Amino acid sequence: MNPFLDITLRSLAVYLFMILGLRIFGKNQLSQLNAGDIILLLLISNAVQNAMVGQDTSLQGGLVAALVLFLANFGLKKLMFKNPKIKELIEADPIILVNDGILNKNALNKSEITIDELEESVREHGVENISDVKLAILEVDGNISVISFDKNNQTNFTRHKKKKNIRRKL
Repeated sequence: MNPFLDITLRSLAVYLFMILGLRIFGKNQLSQLNAGDIILLLLISNAVQNAMVGQDTSLQGGLVAALVLFLANFGLKKLMFKNPKIKELIEADPIILVNDGILNKNALNKSEITIDELEESVREHGVENISDVKLAILEVDGNISVISFDKNNQTNFTRHKKKKNIRRKL
């Protein structure tokens, strides 16, 4: 087999395996990597390198593998945009954590978010109490968006990157 075709097929197989692995084991958002997550990423990249390029340690082999990964990711994003069923398979839906000041404990448990973590995120949005939250949503990117009521019953929307390592089971 052509060595570049071999690298292409190996790289695609590793890419698909990683997508599946992230879907099964949950996904930490890149903005919230802790030391363990960074170590895991480094070890995974080292473990799959040979699976992608095999014995070819040339510059061309590495560039072909990288190009295939870029193209696969680009293609997957386009496919997800055009086909909602594929998007559902790969990405979770947003989860409502608080609605009109009422905490959704089932959603917190499903998302593996503690009440303390939610309260911290609400305070980061400038809201003192969960009862003052009109809507808090765990977005698909792992951030928590908060829409709150102010003293005049006006709605305020803020969105911040989460500070804690909030894991989402996808």
